[in-house]
Parts: sequence; structure tokens; C-alpha cells
Amino acid sequence: MDDSLNPGSKAPPEQQAIRDRCFHPSGTFVEFPGEDVETSIPARFEKIVQRYPDRIAVKSNNEQLTYSELDRAANRIAQAILVRLGAAPEPVGLLLPKGVAFVAALLAILKAGKIAVPMDPAFPHGRLSLMFNDMQGRLVLTDQAGLAMADSLAGQDQCFNIDELGNNPNEKYPVLSLSPDAPAFVFYTTGSTGLPKGVIENHRNLLYHTMKDTNDFHICAEDRLTFVASSGRDVLRALLTGAAVYPIDIRQEGFADLGRCLMENKITMLNCVTSVFRNFAATLAHHDRFSHLRLIKVTGETLYQSDVELYRQHFSDKCILVNRYGPNEAGHTSQYLIDKELIVTSRVVPVGYAAADKAIRLIDESGNPVGVGQPGEIVVSSQYLSPGYWRQPDRTHAAFRINALDDQTSAYHTGDMGTMNSDGCLTYLGRKDSQVKIRGNKVEMAAVESVLVNLETVREAAVIAVEDGAGDERLVAYVIGRSVPGPTADEIRAALSASLPEYMVPSTFVFLDKLPVIGMGKIDRRALPEPDKRRPALKTPFVASKNPAEAQLTSIWREILGLDQIGIHDNFFDLGGHSLTAMRVLSRVIKRFLLDLPLQSLFQSPTIAEMAGVIMEHQGKQLGEEDLQRVLGELEALSDEEARRFLNQRAETAGERKAT
Repeated sequence: MDDSLNPGSKAPPEQQAIRDRCFHPSGTFVEFPGEDVETSIPARFEKIVQRYPDRIAVKSNNEQLTYSELDRAANRIAQAILVRLGAAPEPVGLLLPKGVAFVAALLAILKAGKIAVPMDPAFPHGRLSLMFNDMQGRLVLTDQAGLAMADSLAGQDQCFNIDELGNNPNEKYPVLSLSPDAPAFVFYTTGSTGLPKGVIENHRNLLYHTMKDTNDFHICAEDRLTFVASSGRDVLRALLTGAAVYPIDIRQEGFADLGRCLMENKITMLNCVTSVFRNFAATLAHHDRFSHLRLIKVTGETLYQSDVELYRQHFSDKCILVNRYGPNEAGHTSQYLIDKELIVTSRVVPVGYAAADKAIRLIDESGNPVGVGQPGEIVVSSQYLSPGYWRQPDRTHAAFRINALDDQTSAYHTGDMGTMNSDGCLTYLGRKDSQVKIRGNKVEMAAVESVLVNLETVREAAVIAVEDGAGDERLVAYVIGRSVPGPTADEIRAALSASLPEYMVPSTFVFLDKLPVIGMGKIDRRALPEPDKRRPALKTPFVASKNPAEAQLTSIWREILGLDQIGIHDNFFDLGGHSLTAMRVLSRVIKRFLLDLPLQSLFQSPTIAEMAGVIMEHQGKQLGEEDLQRVLGELEALSDEEARRFLNQRAETAGERKAT
């Protein structure tokens, strides 16, 4: 590829210096040769088996296999698959929890020349059914525990219970000629429509990315890797280098067992989704240092400055944190290496510099390049992109296009947003479809999340947009506090208002014990609960209405704000109100009470008690029909900016009152 398209070759010296320290102290690293990329995964695995037959390949809580034992176990399953399906390539479902059996079955599918389709047993039945129907396979590998689920998905004739295989004496390696272009995996992810899409990966791409990781980070036979709810790529990082892999499912075993696994097994490399790292690190005590851990790679979600502080606090000085960006369709695309000396100044940590085999461009909605520091869609060009989506040619054609700057490579339009510095350092901003317009202003929800998680009282947060009763978008923030009791909605809103414009401050805050996750541990935004109509947690005690005016105002506020309870001393804006909802309230108040008074006097009454006081003070100045229409017309003619100006005047007045 033209080197002018390789920002990855221009990473600054401090990044290269950190990477140069990414080696195992044993000095036993063996380079992954480039010629092995042009073979197949089973062929590379056989070389490793011959080199390290007696080393531990995979270990769980109660079971372990050496490389030679794993090879024989995979061969037994592969031979059984060939008996069932023959030698032609086709997808095979892998419905097993992440453990020793999963690793053996995964290798078996590849050895049999088939296409592995990981299917997480923890997924909802409906999603698994969509995956199985889309892949159109004839076989699902499972165990006794998953047999009922597999039967409901595929039918008894298409299920293969590997627990019933026993000690089949046929452990001979099935010698098949596999092209490096042959599909090896179909990884299902959830697209923006909510329907799963199958990303195809061939042997060459997986071998290439394994080679790059191996050689960049000196993965060697002395390394011990753990993967957290992985789809299988991390398994290859270990088994194609001679390292040992220690699978763990934190959904079943929890963060305490992850810590125990890291310590007892002397794990040297941890790969996980960013939010998993954040939540795990937040549970650690000050004395937890994990002296053997030399590399933590996080990906899949935004890494924040506060996460880097957790890394500094709980991990040893020799441990390096790697923030990575790489969609399933593009593989490892960029990375940013962090050690204890590197100073991170931005709330959102960059995902760094493009890999040497990848070129990154940012484009606007018209497909034109954006300027330095400007947000744009991330487009990745490379020889090592996914061939496309399983059985979805139209979707493949839309996402994978000929690179406009280099017709020898493909360009994948990621649907992710980012900004890039003048030196080629990329910052990930979230999904393109996570951009929303709030009262005419474009908002990146990731930008709001980054401010939220940097608050001292907030450990984790997710922000989504929902439509209110009037058809407008509003932001809802889901928050996990750092302590119990956690922060109140008005405390968080005040903290956000210090650095965000009013339209970027969420209208509603929902406090949770944990965020729902899916797949590799990424936040499942579709599973976030709908905001309820309860009064938010406020520092202000609840006081019910005491007179007819307050009762009528309470009814109006409840209807406009969608809440079932409002106290007369609750601040309108702490309840989630904003400039446009304030104007709706004022319109209803004027119609109901026929008031003749300056609009600003109502804007400066942010509680029901204060507003009722204004109403009672001016009740003798009622409007006739003509004047009523005039005042309502003035109110409707107010722009959002003018309404915000009234609100700012109200805030300044309130501040002056408080000061006196």
C-alpha cells in the first residue's frame, strides 16, 4: 500500500518508545513469519503443537489441556463433523460457554474446513434464532447443558452434543487443503436496525492480525492470556503463538473471580471491553497490583481520562494500557499506548495512530474530507478488511467500496465518528447514528457521556435520545454512582451545567446498579429500561400543593414533564425541563389563568410555589380574548435562543438573590 496512506507509520517517538517495552521478560519471543499468513489457521496451529506439545494451551477452573491434548480433542470433534457434513465448506454454530470445550470445538470446526459461528448461550433465544436462521447452517455444536437450547433453535437432527463423543479413537488430523481466502468465521453483531449481521473473516485476515499482535507485543509461549466473553479472536492470539489461554465469563463468575484468575494464574495479558475494565478496576483495593500483568488491551467503547487514573492506581509500573479501535469489519485499526509516565489531558482518550496496514480518513456527509479537529465518519482502507456480510450483498456493497485514493484496496465506511489531530492521532466519538438534534443543535451522545463519567460521583454512564410526548428528542442519562447513596439528579445536572450548554444536559437521569451488556461486554443500549414517571431523586424535600393555584400548576407541570409527582418547591429544570418545555408550560398557564403580566416574570419563577405567587399577585389583571391571543403569539414567536436568554437572566437573578 502507498506509504502516504499509512498514518500508522508516523506514530510519534513516545508511542514507539512505549511499544518497544512491550515484551515478556523471559526473552523467549519467536517471531511470527509473514509466510504463515498465506496458509490457514489449522496449518499454523499444527506448527505450534509440534513446537510446544507439552505446554498448557487452555485452562479453566477445573480443566486444562496441553497443546497435544487440545490437538487430539479438536481432531476427534473435527472427524465427527466431517462424518456428519462432508468436506464442503459451510457454517457451523458454536453454542458453548467460554471454556475448554469452546476452544476445542472452535479449532475442530476450522480443522474440518467449516466456518465457525460463535453463538453465546447467554444471548436471548430470539437473537440466537435470528442468527441461526440467517447463517442457514446444518449443524450446531453444543454440550449437555446447551442441548435443549440448540434443539429449540435447530431441531434434534441438527444438534451435535460433544459431551456424547467420548473417547473416539479417531484423533488423526484431518488433512484438508484450505485457501487463506476461505471464510473461517462469521461473527454476528447487532446493527443499527437491531437485527444481527454476520461479519465474514477469512483465514488470511485472522492470521495477519494475529501476526501483527504477536510481533508488536512479543507474545510468546511464556505469556498467559485471559479473554472476557470473547468471540474467538483472542483464542487465536494465544494458540497460534504457543501462549496459554485462560477463559473466564464474568457474567457467571464476577469481577472477584477475574481478579483471582489474574493473580493465581499469573496472567500477563488481559483483553476486554472498556466498560468491563472500568467496572473491574473500580472494585479493586489499593494493594491489588497484579505484578505479572504486562499488557491490558481495551476496545469497543470510549476510554476516559478517569479510566486511565484507575489504571495508574491499581496496576504495576511495568503494565501498559492499550486503547484500541477496530470494528469487526476492519480488525485492529488504531491504538494508543499508555504507560505511567504518559500524561493524558483530554477527557476522551484517543484511540491513537493507524496500524501500518490501515489508512484512516474522516469524511463529511457528502463524502468530502473534513478538516483537522473536525468530526467526520471514519473510513478505513486496507488489504485486510472483511470480505463483507454473510448473505447480505446489498449491505456489503454499501459499506465496502473501492478506495477513492487507492484502487488496490477496499474502503470500509464504519458508521463511527471521530476527529483527527494534525499528527494523525484519532479520537473516537461514537456511532454516527448516535448523533441527535436537540432543539436544533447537533449533539454527540459520547461527548455527554465523557463529561458524566469524569464527575467524581459517577462511575459509569450511558446516554440515549428518546422522543417526548410532543415529538421532540430529549436526552436520557443512565448513571451508576461511585458510592451508596449516590448523587442526586439535581447535583449531577448542576455539575454538567458548569461545562455543557443547556441543550446537552440530559432531561432525565435514571440511576442503576449496573448497565446491561451484550456480546463482549459492550453496553446494550436497547436493553436500557424506559424512564419511568417517578419524581427524580432531588435534595429538595417533597411538599404537596397547598392551594388551588398550586394544584392547577402541578397538574400542568406533570402533564408537560411526564411525571406522576411534583413538589411545589421542585426546580422546573431539575425535573428535566428546558427552554421549550418552559414555553409550553407558560402557554398553558396563560390560557388557564388569563394573566396579563410580563413573560419574564414567569420565566423567573422556576418552582410551582414561586409561579403560584406570581399568579396570585396578578390575578386582578386578566386578559381579554384579543390580548390573550397577542400574548400567546409573543410567546410562540420566541426563538429557542431568546427563551434561553430569559432562562439565563432567571439564573443570574436567582444567583443574586442567593448571594444576598
